[in-house]
Amino acid sequence: MKFILSLALTVAISTTGFSQFKKKASNTLPKPKPSQQNKFLEKQWWLGFKAGTNFAQAKPIKSYTVMVPTKYAAGLNAKEYDSFSKTGSQATLEATFYYKGISFSVQPTYRHTRFTYFNQFRWYNTENSAETLELRYDQEQKIDYADFPLFIKYDILRDKLRPYVQVGIVYSMLINANKAVAISGTDYASGGTNQFANETLIVGAKDLYENYWGIAAGVGVDYNLGNVRLVLEGSYWKGMSNITNTKNRFGNDRLAGIGDVPDDLDLNNIIISAGVLFPMRFLSSNFKTLDR
Repeated sequence: MKFILSLALTVAISTTGFSQFKKKASNTLPKPKPSQQNKFLEKQWWLGFKAGTNFAQAKPIKSYTVMVPTKYAAGLNAKEYDSFSKTGSQATLEATFYYKGISFSVQPTYRHTRFTYFNQFRWYNTENSAETLELRYDQEQKIDYADFPLFIKYDILRDKLRPYVQVGIVYSMLINANKAVAISGTDYASGGTNQFANETLIVGAKDLYENYWGIAAGVGVDYNLGNVRLVLEGSYWKGMSNITNTKNRFGNDRLAGIGDVPDDLDLNNIIISAGVLFPMRFLSSNFKTLDR
């Protein structure tokens, strides 16, 4: 009986010691370290260039005019704006910091924007309504801006083809502005019906506009090609402040002389760009900076 008890006690002590040794040994095993490549690919700097086209919409906040009608509604002389009908252009330098699917991007841009509007006037002899003169003023505005957008991007997929969404804020500094005015009309007062078109008047109009700011949102897609990234994106920039210099509204004598003064305007743009980005962090020629 004593022998059986001694044997049982010996087995219990041995089992307990072995379990403690096994537990201690398992706790001392080193945890697997994340691979160098996975850690490296979590963040990246990208620098590159983009270029493309834009379509502008000038949206009136408040309208102004030089000529005030006395015998008919002023709305008959109101300007009519063409939205997103003229193509402009832009060139962009992009610097982007990427971290785990989210990117912070600064994209200084030179943008050339165009928008158009027209208005019409009619004069007639109160004693003879057949004696009438109709005039149409077609105005094309060309404005150059230096834009400073700040975007936050989110990658929807993290593969070779990477669609993304982005939102941001934009501050636009005026560089230059010109206006072209084409005057055409029909003269019924000279004994017949005579149509005419005057030579287009081109006027420097930088003093009529000023800096503004806006917000932006867009979508795009990146395509990883070797160690570079191809980009195609589209975004909508909404102006949030008046682009017109209200102090100089009536300051251009040549434009005021033909009956034109600028309205208070919001400027909205559709921006389409394509380009290429280059990674700033890489190890060697056989190490791809692109995500797997």
